[in-house]
Amino acid sequence: MKQQIKTLLETTGPLEMDQLADALGATRAQEFTELVKLISKMESQRDLVFTREGKVALPAKKEKKQPTVTGIFRSHKNGFGFVTVDEEEDDLFVGRNDVNHAIEGDTVEVIIKKVADRMKGTAAEAKVIDILEHALKSAVGLLVLDEEKPKYAGYIKSKNQKISQRIYVKKSPLVLDGTEIIKVDIDKYPSKKHDYFIATLREVVGHKDDAGIDVLEVLESMDIVSEFPEAVLAEANQVPDAPSESDMKGRLDLREEITFTIDGADAKDLDDAVHIKQLKNGNLELGVHIADVSYYVTEGSALDKEALSRGTSVYVTDRVVPMLPERLSNGICSLNPNVDRLTQSAIMEIDQKGRVVKYWIGQTVINTTFRMTYSDVNDMLAGDEEKLAQFKAIVPSVHLMAKLHATLEAMRIRRGALNFDTSEAKILVNKEGLPVDIVLRQRGVAERMIESFMLAANETVAEAFAKQELPFIYRIHEEPKAEKLQKFIDYARSFGLPIYGTANSISQEALQDLMERIKDEPFADVLSMMLLRSMQQARYSEHNHGHYGLGAAFYTHFTSPIRRYPDLLVHRMIREYRQLTEEKVAHFEAVIPEIAKQTSSLERRAIEAEREVEAMKKAEYMQEFVGQEFDGVISSVVKFGLFVELPNTVEGLIHVTNLPEYFHYNERTLSLHGEKSGLLFRVGQPIRVKLTKADKLTGEIDFVHLPSDLDVVEKTRKNLKEKGNRKKRSLSEKKISVRKTDKKKFYKEVVKKGGKHGKRRRTSRRAK
Repeated sequence: MKQQIKTLLETTGPLEMDQLADALGATRAQEFTELVKLISKMESQRDLVFTREGKVALPAKKEKKQPTVTGIFRSHKNGFGFVTVDEEEDDLFVGRNDVNHAIEGDTVEVIIKKVADRMKGTAAEAKVIDILEHALKSAVGLLVLDEEKPKYAGYIKSKNQKISQRIYVKKSPLVLDGTEIIKVDIDKYPSKKHDYFIATLREVVGHKDDAGIDVLEVLESMDIVSEFPEAVLAEANQVPDAPSESDMKGRLDLREEITFTIDGADAKDLDDAVHIKQLKNGNLELGVHIADVSYYVTEGSALDKEALSRGTSVYVTDRVVPMLPERLSNGICSLNPNVDRLTQSAIMEIDQKGRVVKYWIGQTVINTTFRMTYSDVNDMLAGDEEKLAQFKAIVPSVHLMAKLHATLEAMRIRRGALNFDTSEAKILVNKEGLPVDIVLRQRGVAERMIESFMLAANETVAEAFAKQELPFIYRIHEEPKAEKLQKFIDYARSFGLPIYGTANSISQEALQDLMERIKDEPFADVLSMMLLRSMQQARYSEHNHGHYGLGAAFYTHFTSPIRRYPDLLVHRMIREYRQLTEEKVAHFEAVIPEIAKQTSSLERRAIEAEREVEAMKKAEYMQEFVGQEFDGVISSVVKFGLFVELPNTVEGLIHVTNLPEYFHYNERTLSLHGEKSGLLFRVGQPIRVKLTKADKLTGEIDFVHLPSDLDVVEKTRKNLKEKGNRKKRSLSEKKISVRKTDKKKFYKEVVKKGGKHGKRRRTSRRAK
């Protein structure tokens, strides 16, 4: 009877007792009473429930909830995506049918559809079930008038290729004609109801034919804004043009030291200066003096809040979006020659092995002697008589600096620092913002010398705070993940390069030795980039984990407070910790973790903007060379093709569909192998290509392969086996033919030629 009741209710749904009794044929009084008792018992056993209307019903089925995880969604322009749950773990793959309208940067909740299989090398698969927070709050693009949806002013299509949906803009009092690049605030997101965004006009950024509007559009789309709020500019205008005598009180006066700046010729914000002198004990004293920005940008001020919201200055082809207003960065905080400036200094005594044996860190005042450029100093070190005469006063200092740089560089090499010196391009543009040339940046002794001095100062400041065990912000670079490093090791070995050890045991010295051995090889830059990609990303943290790439136990950013907020924070702590209190310690302990997280994120945003603008400008520059042939180097090999880099650092794709035959992809050696021809494409290999496409809008560049003397042919095992089988068949046929005529003659010929079949046959005959 229990089963009959359950089956009936599954079919009909909730029933009143009379309806239930009629359906079961329990019409007599005794039968009805027994039914009531049974229903009561089933209710107590939770097999049945009574609804609010008094009807008998089956209890609601408890759905087994699948465990969910939360992460950040990263979309691909082809519709699928990945979810990052933990930086230490592999991403989850999300198929295009499981994205559920999530877009780049969204915080999403997902269920796991399929676990990862490390043996097969497949990633875990997930499905987005909920979007917890949308990352995209605004967008920028060219307005397209659309008569099909008259209630909207039109739509924009974001330059962000990961956002494929249209963004419809509500009508506003402003009359628009379709030439405007506009910025909008997102009101509604794509959903099951409508597959597009709905937004409100915020401002007109410019017009499509304005000079430099393409770069501005990229920056604005990432909320990288050039203009400062009025309150911030008002505070900046209150900062004096020069420090007063009262500002200098309590500071170490270094105005008599021979101090000078060394920067690029086009630099405007000169935030670091140096001095050096020989000490009686044979050691060298190095002074690194940094503009004391924190003296003018006080905590909690409008200037400070704006600087934190920007995190860093952003440098793109033809402009800089500064972290601080120009009045500070190019004015009182710039260490211009022959004027007094407030600084924070790290003065270090360094021995002949490059060790800092003594240091002093604190507030100073300096007056620089010269505004030197890298080229000036490089010319002096090369013996340029004119430059040596022009800057006679600092010639001894420059030579001492070169000597110290060599010592510091050797010290870093000894401790295992890795050198990731890869070719870096500089895109030259004209007044209209059009690219006219791409040149390689040169790094001479002067550039590397200043870098050495800044590294020494950063390490010294970090170590000083670490030893005091005070709350502090560190610049960390953790050890690479074993899986990524093992892939690099396997790949390097495929070049015939011996590397001793595994990913878990290999030393930095072994990697360093490898890069030194290949520095003159044509694939050196590519292999250096491969090693760099196997590393983790450097970031800011309240915890000190050292800097793997530099081989440094302690590291921070102290030397650029004009353009990086963490440096500004470090300066602030140096000042505040002079008079230590529990309140100050508690305050910095509370604020540093969030600042570290935010500035790390803003740094990644700046890098992304710089890369996007660079890709756009490179594609724009290459448009006039479509159809021309070039020699390049294969920089990367993936399943869908190979990337080729030209000598000017321009990189483009040869898609597998543009190759003449089927190519097998080898993930271990990062190579593509032609099935029939044996043509081999692998990273670091020279190749001749023809440019077929350069798209400024997407930044994409396409090549096709041109057969040349640079090509490498390597027969696959399959080809060799097939070739061997053909030879065997031919020999077998010959044996059958000869045996029918003259066996003795055949064996004599085979043995004479050294054939293995002949030797085996003769051995067999002797055995018999």
